[in-house]
Amino acid sequence: MIQQVLDRAMDYARPFMREGKVATYIPELAKGDPTQLGACIMTTRGSVYHAGDWRQEFTVQSISKTMSLIMALQTVGFEHVFSRVGVEPTGDAFNSLTKLETKTPHPLNPMINAGAIVVASCCVGAGKTFDDFLHLVRRLCGRDSIRLNEAVYLSEKHAGNRNRSMAYLMQSDNVLDCEVEDALDFYFRMCSVSVTTEDLANYALVLANNGVDIRTGEQVAEDWIVRIVKTLMVTCGLYDGSGEFAMRVGMPAKSGVGGGIMATVERKMGVAAFSPGLDPKGNSIGAYHVLEYLSHSLGLHYFSGADCKI
Repeated sequence: MIQQVLDRAMDYARPFMREGKVATYIPELAKGDPTQLGACIMTTRGSVYHAGDWRQEFTVQSISKTMSLIMALQTVGFEHVFSRVGVEPTGDAFNSLTKLETKTPHPLNPMINAGAIVVASCCVGAGKTFDDFLHLVRRLCGRDSIRLNEAVYLSEKHAGNRNRSMAYLMQSDNVLDCEVEDALDFYFRMCSVSVTTEDLANYALVLANNGVDIRTGEQVAEDWIVRIVKTLMVTCGLYDGSGEFAMRVGMPAKSGVGGGIMATVERKMGVAAFSPGLDPKGNSIGAYHVLEYLSHSLGLHYFSGADCKI
């Protein structure tokens, strides 16, 4: 039944994809094929379902913000991280500087670019390297061959002046834990890691299972950290589209401008979808509609209760 529903979700999503635009502010992302659409579901029972371009690699982009937050919380702890960055939704675009200029030098949450740069500085300031981060990503995603996309990394670094502006503005208020360029390099690299929908579905399943990899029994992330990450995914995971997504789809989720969205269903499944065409808020239109169809057809909304069919 799940495979049939997933196949129908793909058919449902495709007509909407013509409205999407690939990200162009990072030149390498502008090369994305907006006709691609892939998805993967993994369940706590050990079943795996695929559809479409599920093997296609794409860069994780802002989905990596959840992973760097896990690393920072594991390394420097709750009090330190959230003395540097808040937990409130912004209502602004993911790359906005507005609140930094008018409200507080501390970013409002770790899921926007400014907040993720602060979290990256927490990792770097505590001695963590990108290799440490990549090791964590491989454990969360369950694949040892995950790597950096060097071309995207260099493209992000070259085109990252807006992020650089945010970082230097925050450094002027002593918000960062390390040198600006070190935090930025970590941030650009973490966003440029290549994954597939299967990788992200595995990661989402680890989150759904409170940090435990069902295949190995390993506690990859502590349950209190996973709880924080999933909560922020609900409130901030799709930027200034998070509220609408919460109503229409109702799963903790995180998107990235590479075209991916990963979502969790508590104690039941991890799901990821990918399509490079984005809406004006930076969320994949194809992936969004795949998740919307799955949520409605399988009763996955967090307020569906007994209606869940998994």
